[in-house]
Amino acid sequence: MSGKLNINQWATEDRPREKLERLGAQALSDAELLAILVGSGSTKEDAVTLMKRILSDCNNNLNTLGKLTIRDLCQYNGVGPAKAITILAACELGKRRQSERPEERPDLGTATRIYNHMHPLMQKRPVLYVLTFRNILGRMQCFAASK
Repeated sequence: MSGKLNINQWATEDRPREKLERLGAQALSDAELLAILVGSGSTKEDAVTLMKRILSDCNNNLNTLGKLTIRDLCQYNGVGPAKAITILAACELGKRRQSERPEERPDLGTATRIYNHMHPLMQKRPVLYVLTFRNILGRMQCFAASK
């Protein structure tokens, strides 16, 4: 038996999925985030180690990783077409997100601004809005019971 531990044998606080849930995505390395996407490594190395090796070969540069082909990625033991496609799709999503403009949010810093923003929305249909200082956290449609 090899000395390789599967990720599910790691301490819970070290597992990428659990770490993301506990600390947020920003706390994970690129290799850990990619390991979550590919799900598993090979018989010789876990997904995180595999992704560290691939990233190392790309000079730890996600732009370089995104320029690889499916064939390039399939050269790594443990990466088949499905994992290669998942990696390239993630890189493409990152590229597209970078080119998107952030969604504009209304400035709700005063009671008048809140009223002016909410009044037209409330006239259309009864909706419950959850607000924090200057932000709308969410909304939920309210329904009236019929007689």
